[in-house]
Amino acid sequence: MPRNNLDPEYSVEYLSILNEKGDLDEELAPDIDDDLLKRMFRSMLLSRRFDEQQLQLQRQGRIGTFAPVKGQEACQIGAMAVLHDRDWFVPAFREFAAMIWRGFPLTDMLLHTAGYNEGGAIPKDKHDLPISVPVASQVPHAVGLGYASQYRERDEVSIVFFGDGATSEGDFHEGMNFASLLQTPTIFLCQNNQWAISVPREEQSKSRTLAQKGLAYGMPSLQVDGNDILAVYAAVSEAAQRARDGKGPTMIECVTYRLGIHTTADDPSKYRDKSEVEKWEKRDPLPRFKNYLLGRDLLSDDEIKTMESEIKDQVEQAWKDAEGRIEKLAGADVMFDYIYAERPAYLEAQRESNRSAGGAKR
Repeated sequence: MPRNNLDPEYSVEYLSILNEKGDLDEELAPDIDDDLLKRMFRSMLLSRRFDEQQLQLQRQGRIGTFAPVKGQEACQIGAMAVLHDRDWFVPAFREFAAMIWRGFPLTDMLLHTAGYNEGGAIPKDKHDLPISVPVASQVPHAVGLGYASQYRERDEVSIVFFGDGATSEGDFHEGMNFASLLQTPTIFLCQNNQWAISVPREEQSKSRTLAQKGLAYGMPSLQVDGNDILAVYAAVSEAAQRARDGKGPTMIECVTYRLGIHTTADDPSKYRDKSEVEKWEKRDPLPRFKNYLLGRDLLSDDEIKTMESEIKDQVEQAWKDAEGRIEKLAGADVMFDYIYAERPAYLEAQRESNRSAGGAKR
């Protein structure tokens, strides 16, 4: 018998609307209200400045380690601007821009980064999950949320963020398989920032794209210029509408770049060339979007200066408020409080040792 080619149900397309040179594809450009465009830009700018402030605080020893979002703001703001408050947001550990869009207080984020669990508490009326550090572990959670919404016949979509490294984890594949089988209203958004800590994309997978991994699970899959906020918005809009129409999940790969460090415990100069970073800096999503808005007369240089001033005050006040809350919170002794109903002698000894060593404060 002859061999026959089996064509997959879907193929992978690449979407770019506003390229790094400022060229706009008018036919593909999404219809976004002017006020929303300006809000998206301000959120990106706030995210960048908040990133810078956190880095300064960490280097001063005032907060703990964190994962900067610099360079990936368009992936996150472009996606979240599409969704409603009732939709479920499932982050990994670098989603500060998305969290800002969702209304997470800067003070809470600083508190959490400083080591206080209270900063990571999610109000009961919010459809947000807390930061998830174990790679890809949040993916099945997003699928479960989508399945629950589908079962209860609620008009809710779940979106889960993860990096290129997560596509090598079992949780990612299990989540994709269940989402496809159950046709859950889930959007899988991969931020391919080219580096899984120190492992480059070409050593992560031999697949031509990461988006095509969705094809194996029978779901529409798309690769997007992740530094083009308009393209991300358009792609997520299509995926969200598809999910709301009962047509199941979508896989979106946002091709972007981690302009900064993996975390504050990382030194990327040990494993990547400066020339590579400089090449991607020319594709920075923030100036690209800013120039687009200036060109359309939706923003002026004076308005941007005012934004910068307001944001500076906002991030500085957030840290002052965080310091005030830290003073009122319990010390490090609380880590001994919720392990056993009755504290064993050896743990009590550790608690007293911690106190005598001055470790009562966090």
